[in-house]
Amino acid sequence: MSAAAKALSDEEMKKVEALAVDLARLAGTEITAALGGTLAVRYKPGADKEALSLRDPVSEVDTRVEQLIRTRVSEAFPDHEILGEEFNDERVYGSGFIWAVDPIDGTTNFVNGFPLFAGCIGVLYEGRPVVGAVWVSTSHALRPGVYHARQGGPLTFENDIIKPTPNAAVRRRLVGQPGVGERLDIPADARKTGSAGIECAFVAAGLMQAAWFQAPNVWDVAAGIALVQAAGGEVRTHAAAGWESFGSFAAPNGKDDVPNLRGWRQPLAIGDAAMVQDICAKAA
Repeated sequence: MSAAAKALSDEEMKKVEALAVDLARLAGTEITAALGGTLAVRYKPGADKEALSLRDPVSEVDTRVEQLIRTRVSEAFPDHEILGEEFNDERVYGSGFIWAVDPIDGTTNFVNGFPLFAGCIGVLYEGRPVVGAVWVSTSHALRPGVYHARQGGPLTFENDIIKPTPNAAVRRRLVGQPGVGERLDIPADARKTGSAGIECAFVAAGLMQAAWFQAPNVWDVAAGIALVQAAGGEVRTHAAAGWESFGSFAAPNGKDDVPNLRGWRQPLAIGDAAMVQDICAKAA
């Protein structure tokens, strides 16, 4: 962590966290209101930019909620940058405060009515997640709500501080893995929820022992990393030199050699330190 990041006051962080929680709740309210209706759905271009990627849907709710979030952030913190999934900002530089926003994480689940999805609001400072708020459609309390945390603060669900205490009698726990073809031979039962935000929140809350992601975007995991770190979990990423402890999102350079966080996509492992180490050894 840089000296500048350490200098952030807890009072400032509380204000940022409060807005992040409000915005995550806003996403949850909009998502809940849209359930059961007929959604307008479009699909993003695929890798060749010609055909559509049928694995990457966008609902009308995604776009509307991200626009609402952008407006609220700009009003409260006009000097902060915003990195969102649905609006292709020309540049996000990777310095100062950046809000990493995924209005509906698990859109494929959402448009199919499969009730596992999240609204993710992460806040970075100098590339490091310092605040996270994740609205989840279900939780350890069997109800929707917001998991949230700030740098130096506790993991909280709504107004309750969470201190995960796994049952020692459970000998084989759950680990989120990308898919059938990518599952690792580790001593855990694999789960795939279709939402990185939910998996990060569940790892932080102790419902899952760990999770790993092959090529997440910053907005998929920024909020979740803040939650996992607040809960005392391990976070590692795979860079050029191999697996290493996560410090910050290091933006790859764009065409003009200026960093742009939109291009970050690195493997990530989160959770219990021993299981994360096992994942990194098997996913090398």
